[in-house]
Amino acid sequence: MARKLRIQYPGALYHVMSRGDRRESIFADNADRQRFLETLADACQKTGWQVHAWCLLPNHFHLVLETPQANLVAGMKWLLGTYTSRYNRRHKQCGHLFSGRYKALLVDGSGNGYLKTVGDYVHLNPARANLLKDEEALSSFAWSSYPQYLQAASRRPAWLRVDRLLGEWRIPKDSAAGRRVFEAEMEKRRRESAAQEFKPVERGWCLGGEEFRQELLEQVNVRPGPSHFGEALNEAEEARAERLVVEALKRMGWDKAELRRQRKGEPKKIKLARELRSKTTMPLMWIAERLSMGSRGYLAWLLTQSRKKRISASGKMRLATI
Repeated sequence: MARKLRIQYPGALYHVMSRGDRRESIFADNADRQRFLETLADACQKTGWQVHAWCLLPNHFHLVLETPQANLVAGMKWLLGTYTSRYNRRHKQCGHLFSGRYKALLVDGSGNGYLKTVGDYVHLNPARANLLKDEEALSSFAWSSYPQYLQAASRRPAWLRVDRLLGEWRIPKDSAAGRRVFEAEMEKRRRESAAQEFKPVERGWCLGGEEFRQELLEQVNVRPGPSHFGEALNEAEEARAERLVVEALKRMGWDKAELRRQRKGEPKKIKLARELRSKTTMPLMWIAERLSMGSRGYLAWLLTQSRKKRISASGKMRLATI
């Protein structure tokens, strides 16, 4: 059976959920949870994603995210693959960590309450999963964006955006008073039954009004098939990476022949490789071939050594200022 088409467009809003393989745990401990959030931060830097809500549970995670660029597929491929690699490396394991395809529910971001529904669904998940006792505050569950909503903006990660969800709660300002109102309303909401309201989040493919649904159906009808669509996305990401390479070569005064002549470990090449890793989701193999830097493994080693040197230099600089 062909896989369902992923609908992507600039500014799309999604509720994303992915489970562990065979519903097994994807986090062995809090260090893994922190590593996942660090990987999510890296993904946001690469893709420009804005996260409106998140929650990490033992065997799955939830994200409510907005894609200013149409890049959900490329970004999720990088996020899941990179976290799996980091998890396996830490625990000396191999193989799949996540089960099949992630679920991506398209959400109507028109301000009519649909973002509020998925945001509440994600933030109430720990209570609904009986991970909190009745007397425990919803904010006592640390591995969710909800406690961060109750903190000052300076204490939140840059990739977490709170204004739109607070706006749908009719809280006009991200202030101490506004956050107290939000906390009181969420504790009240926690005691209410929302099974019927949340059913479309759990079972549907989109959440929004009829006009929104029809617009999405029109996109499905005019889009080419899944494999062709995936190829188009890959081509777009590769074209973006290629533009970065061309711009860098122009700054350095190199042509293609000079790029090939320079040694594999040339510092300028390593710097460009780091930029491509930071700003795109292109794999190491593509970068190694495009920059004439040898094998994928050798490039990975070069980047690791470069990172160690930068950390060491930074440490020496701090010591020199003491």
